[in-house]
Amino acid sequence: MMSCAIDAREGRHVAVTDIPGAFIHTDMEEDVHKLLEGTIAELIVKLDPSIYRKYIWENRRGKPMLYMKLRKALYGTLHGKRKSEDINVQLH
Repeated sequence: MMSCAIDAREGRHVAVTDIPGAFIHTDMEEDVHKLLEGTIAELIVKLDPSIYRKYIWENRRGKPMLYMKLRKALYGTLHGKRKSEDINVQLH
């Protein structure tokens, strides 16, 4: 927000870009694991039980847990943010 205030005060012209699906299509260069808990873990197993059933486990409270290794950047993760920043820098 501070940058917006300075830009407005100085009369700068600012352009903002958004690349739809940038996170979805960006490959990860390092290993990143995500823990899915509860309902989302169960839903992933329902997608293809023959693949995911053997990887789900329950914590002490009986909550379903599933670790996933990400192959593509995931929106909302720090790694996803870094990847999108790399894309924006390359566009300039």
